[in-house]
Amino acid sequence: MALRVKTVWFKKHGERPAEEVATVLASNIWRLADKAVDNLSKADFDIITPERGFKIIGELTCFLVHFVDRLAFDRMDDAKRQNLVSAVGVSLAENMERNILELTDGRRDPDYDYQDGYIDLLNRRMADYSEFEFPDDKASFQALRFLSLMVREGMEKSDQTWIQDQLMDIEVPEMMGTVKKSMDGFYPASGDR
Repeated sequence: MALRVKTVWFKKHGERPAEEVATVLASNIWRLADKAVDNLSKADFDIITPERGFKIIGELTCFLVHFVDRLAFDRMDDAKRQNLVSAVGVSLAENMERNILELTDGRRDPDYDYQDGYIDLLNRRMADYSEFEFPDDKASFQALRFLSLMVREGMEKSDQTWIQDQLMDIEVPEMMGTVKKSMDGFYPASGDR
């Protein structure tokens, strides 16, 4: 069953601030990554610890933030694009922390800041994915393989071979299509106007 996400504003009041759009995009991205983890569990992949689930969500969301950046490149000027992508990242970092604290009944790790940790991961992955091509608003095989290898590292040995196929062939292309639909609704490509 497809995940319903917000792609347009019902009340038109001109262009929305990047922070407002970013909050919606981040929420959509989080929900897509969370659903992917559920799908992996239902497909009998061993996601037995919350840490493993959050690691997968972290990797998937970083990939999708980079995809938002790629989609935004031809749709807005650099300053606006950077503002949007930064706001999506900050919102996702807040989501990550909120979800971890909810799961741990508010207990924090005194040696680790969840938001800073997510932002550090996001910055590393933005640099990593910048090396790959995303032709025609799709990810190259190499970009998808890199993502699947990052997720694969945290999986049980029995799942490491098959997780790549599940992500590259099923989960990630579907998530990318939904993110593109959201971006097309909020910031139509020049040919869509």
